[in-house]
Amino acid sequence: MRLIPLLIPIAIGLVATASAQVHHHPDGRPWKQQARRGPDAEVQGWLYNLGVTGLRVKLEDEQPTHLVVGHVFEGTPADGKVRVGDRIVGARGLRFETPHRNGYGMDKFGPDGPIADFAEALERALRSKKRELRLKLERPGGSGSDKRFEVKLKLPARAESFDDSFPFDCQHTEDVRERLWEHLAEQQRDDGSWGNPVHNTFAPLALLSSGRREYRDEVERCARFHARNTSTEDSSGLVNWKYMAAAIVLSEWYLETKERWVLPELEEIRDFLCTTQYLELSQVNPKVRESHPHAYPKNAEQQHGGWGHNPGFEGYGPIAMITGQGALAFALMDRCGVEIEEARHRAAYAFLQRGTGSNGYLWYGDSVAGDQNWADMGRTGASAIAHWMSPHREHRKQALLHAKLMGEQPQSFPDTHASPLMGMAYGALGTSIDRRSFEALMEANRWWFLLAECPDGTFAYQPNRDNAGYGNDARLLATTVTAFILSIPLEGLVMTGRKAR
Repeated sequence: MRLIPLLIPIAIGLVATASAQVHHHPDGRPWKQQARRGPDAEVQGWLYNLGVTGLRVKLEDEQPTHLVVGHVFEGTPADGKVRVGDRIVGARGLRFETPHRNGYGMDKFGPDGPIADFAEALERALRSKKRELRLKLERPGGSGSDKRFEVKLKLPARAESFDDSFPFDCQHTEDVRERLWEHLAEQQRDDGSWGNPVHNTFAPLALLSSGRREYRDEVERCARFHARNTSTEDSSGLVNWKYMAAAIVLSEWYLETKERWVLPELEEIRDFLCTTQYLELSQVNPKVRESHPHAYPKNAEQQHGGWGHNPGFEGYGPIAMITGQGALAFALMDRCGVEIEEARHRAAYAFLQRGTGSNGYLWYGDSVAGDQNWADMGRTGASAIAHWMSPHREHRKQALLHAKLMGEQPQSFPDTHASPLMGMAYGALGTSIDRRSFEALMEANRWWFLLAECPDGTFAYQPNRDNAGYGNDARLLATTVTAFILSIPLEGLVMTGRKAR
């Protein structure tokens, strides 16, 4: 069994194909970034979680086949056997020989190197009768010489490997999402929220996906939180993200329950999104000429139909990720019976199509990165699901183009721009419209789900090229998105295949 299709075996070193999922910098990023509160506050930096072992590690350029231990959680399999400063240089009696290649780009994405090698060794150990993970370590000595030795980590009974059919018909997937649904219900705040718009999109959608009546109260409480915190006028900062989350969650809730109180709330959100969508040059903030002169629109068509962080055109203007969510919000509200102006809706799709290359990759705005270029896929996923849910069936061809690209190039799935976990959620959601592509995406990234699982059953936010979201609530954020992604195969949402009631 091979962990991921392109995984290099532990004992073989092919430098030409080596790569690393995270781009680290000479100034210490991302390793030096810390959470000040929460379960990761004790960790001295943003480090890779190595599954249920209790280890957190970083990569370095000087010895690219080593994993440098930066933290060991108390009471875990590695506690008392591995120390901070140790170097993991091999597993299963073999040394890691594939070096990582630090950087960011089409030839850098993926876990190949010691991260992928460790993941394969861990999965083999989880499937073995002894359930022991043997690691080769080097420990710096006081006289300048390194001590070399092996340790055996006894893996907990709760920990299991994913089946070959992951995430479909997979017992460990079922066990994980059951545990995470319960955890999300316990973490909901008194006001019905879980935190920021990413939490407040994917936590209720994960619970709604479950189909479990015991979680209906939590979903409704979040729906009512969205209703209370949205209106036709709102001057708060980065406001469009909040309204996209509200539109999507309230629409799915209405399509599940048909509760009448939801429709007036959706109409308010529609009215607000109509005022924030950029359609005219008169909406451009004059300060853009000073703050972002290169982004100032040269004509009425440039970035027409999109949404940015805030109403109209501020800073660098509308962007593809939130415009994909806007097109999706309109599509879902249309399914709820809320009237959507067709010209506005088509303008949002036109924005997304202007930014999509012939291969299906959606760039940052409404211009093409290159017909064969690709990178972080979150916005491509948002566009895929928006086109798939469109009331105009001719958009399905574009949706499938997006989904198939993500299935063909799955390496950048956990390494997306700005808010990587949001990107993962939308990437998985958009790819799921084509089962074969979704299976390829998930199989290629099972290493991430294996290594992100922490000893306490929650999931860690693995290092990434962007730092948005890593901090005090990073563990909850990763847990939320994981619960949502692993719930997609259940087809519990209209977006994932359930027919509206």
